[in-house]
Amino acid sequence: MTGPILRPGVAETVTRTGAIIYLESVTVDYDGFLALNNFNFYMDRRELRVVIGPNGAGKTTLLDVISGRTKPGHGRVIFGHHTDLLPLAENEIASLGIGRKFQTPSVFVNLSVRENIELSLRRRSKGVFAMLLDREETDERRRIVETLETVGLAAKAEWVAGALSHGEKQWLEIGMLLVQDPGLLLLDEPVAGMSDEETERTGDLFRSLAGKHSLVVVEHDMHFVDSIASKVTVLHEGRVLAEGPMDTIRQNPRVIDVYLGR
Repeated sequence: MTGPILRPGVAETVTRTGAIIYLESVTVDYDGFLALNNFNFYMDRRELRVVIGPNGAGKTTLLDVISGRTKPGHGRVIFGHHTDLLPLAENEIASLGIGRKFQTPSVFVNLSVRENIELSLRRRSKGVFAMLLDREETDERRRIVETLETVGLAAKAEWVAGALSHGEKQWLEIGMLLVQDPGLLLLDEPVAGMSDEETERTGDLFRSLAGKHSLVVVEHDMHFVDSIASKVTVLHEGRVLAEGPMDTIRQNPRVIDVYLGR
């Protein structure tokens, strides 16, 4: 199985029926190594999709292509109804509402948790230092409070971000994306390095976001994947090896051989 093939006319149907992102015949060639090989992928709005696979399967490259970090040599990448992402720079793609979280949390460690969220909310239109001096508007205050509650950091809003645990910094960065109300969230190994308790709470967070936001989650922790996934895409050698509910994926002989093991 190589994933959905979006022939002429089909891609347009996909966008009309509510897809948030689709990639058609995308190839990324690193000096002969095909990180993505005639790759096809799409997902619906407000869907939580988990992407798994062995190292080198193309998972991070998928996120790189969507976010504009990597430009494929061939194919199409369409966001929403008709926005072609390939001509756009990373910052232009981010401004469309595509948020990317990398494996290592990136927060302003010398600012408070609340200030980190506030900066993310206002950074598109104002200078960094002016933001902190401005008076918060009612709507902004509401969104900041709601975001802090969503990621479980309301009680630590005035803490300096550098004092948070690793898992809490991850939640803070997720909050910094959520407060901008992104159309699509890309999350690369979000529970790497977390304690068991933090991983469980992150699962609770992601389940609460499903149905409200569109999320692509790349992850290796199969216990975590079990706890959040309704639909899973398995990559291998730059292609889609299998796709479907986790129960079906777990029984797929090719996935067992290539990734899950017997």
